[in-house]
Amino acid sequence: MSAEVETHIRTVADVVAKVPTDLIIGGTQRPASDGATLGVMDPATGEILATVASGSVEDALACVDAAAAAAKSWAATPPRKRAEILQRTYQLMVDRADELALLITAENGKALPDARGEVLYSAEFFRWYAEEGVRIRGDIQVAPGGANKIIVLHQPVGVAVLVTPWNFPAAMAARKIAPALAAGCTTVLKPASETPLTALALAALMEEAGLPSGVVNVLPSKQSGAVVSAMLKDTRVRKLSFTGSTEVGRILLNQANEHIVNCSMELGGNAPFVVFDDADLDAVVEGAMIAKMRNGGEACTAANRFYVQAGIAEAFSARLSASMGALRVGPGSGDGVQVGPLVNAKTRSKVAELVEGAVAAGATVRIGGERPEGRGFYYPPTVLTDVPADAEILRTEIFGPVAPITTFETEDEAIELANNTEYGLVSYVYTADLARGLRVSEQIEAGMVGLNRGLVSDPAAPFGGVKESGLGREGGVEGLLAFTESKYIAVNW
Repeated sequence: MSAEVETHIRTVADVVAKVPTDLIIGGTQRPASDGATLGVMDPATGEILATVASGSVEDALACVDAAAAAAKSWAATPPRKRAEILQRTYQLMVDRADELALLITAENGKALPDARGEVLYSAEFFRWYAEEGVRIRGDIQVAPGGANKIIVLHQPVGVAVLVTPWNFPAAMAARKIAPALAAGCTTVLKPASETPLTALALAALMEEAGLPSGVVNVLPSKQSGAVVSAMLKDTRVRKLSFTGSTEVGRILLNQANEHIVNCSMELGGNAPFVVFDDADLDAVVEGAMIAKMRNGGEACTAANRFYVQAGIAEAFSARLSASMGALRVGPGSGDGVQVGPLVNAKTRSKVAELVEGAVAAGATVRIGGERPEGRGFYYPPTVLTDVPADAEILRTEIFGPVAPITTFETEDEAIELANNTEYGLVSYVYTADLARGLRVSEQIEAGMVGLNRGLVSDPAAPFGGVKESGLGREGGVEGLLAFTESKYIAVNW
């Protein structure tokens, strides 16, 4: 793989060199106030790609200053004008999809086809909210007692802090920025320390689309906890939208509680993939490959636990193993590569330890399962069968290319297994019986269900979970209203 890695290094160098590396505050690029920087690592090599400014608490408050200064004029900007900027952003992203995809691959590691898919998916948020932002409807009605009219308006919630993860650096930013701007909010984007380059590139692109200074500010920082905490203590901040782990989400909710900050939380997942023995095996395997291997398994929506009815379990395991084993692993930019490296050494170690623990508990490795030697943070696509129901790998979000399979006998057992988790983000159900599919979908405790589908994400649909997988929804009309407050006016005329 060494020659392929060297080709990868040369391929990504040019696109990385074009990206701003300073903080973006109030429409200007500036170094961190204390001169701090952070290195961005290439997961394919384990080497530093670029060095960017690492914002301090002082810089975080400067971002809030800039967002607050721009808030009144942006909220007063006609919806159509805001929509035109979002539409131009969409078009610029589509026009430069190949370059943006290569940038994502460089800092995140995912295979180039996955990265290009992310760019196009991200762009759709700008198009969707360009269309939806001109349709923020209020309401008017007569009070039931007849004493007055009830008028309801939806107004911008205010300055919004957006905290995004590393696994979808463009999509998670777009899913927050686009509705916030459509609603009339100004923002501070805090990207993950592993993947700040995509956020900086996106902000520069939005400026090119005509976005006024201060509406989107970008704060890369290795002091994530300190800078976000400082912004939540600033009473001008009225919204927090966070995507990340449930553990960090709990901390941020406690901090937001001090000033009653409006919160949207997209947290951890542990998605069950339930297969009944009447399901179309071809469709099941195709859906499983999408649900499990999108982004190499580093997705909160990734199928994490495969529950397969006993009658089809062996056939499914064999077919899935063959499909997983045929995937080409290598640097994400390589020709024909389908699975890139995991994002860092810590993530790979976690995946390897979960597999080792499952095997020690009695699971069988059907394909993969061994950490390779050499540069980069690679882990092979892996299928495990005979996984005990109480194995740690079934209780933990894997975030890697590993499919643990266990079996069930009855519909009630499948539902019980699927719900046996504190998480409830997404679930997948495969059956030829539509009535059973809908019945099971209703009983599964999840905010989203893919019924005979391995992909649920769509900018026009409400994305989010129940239980400890989060609060609120992103995407769809709900994602826009999440950045507004409802104002009731009582009036007679």
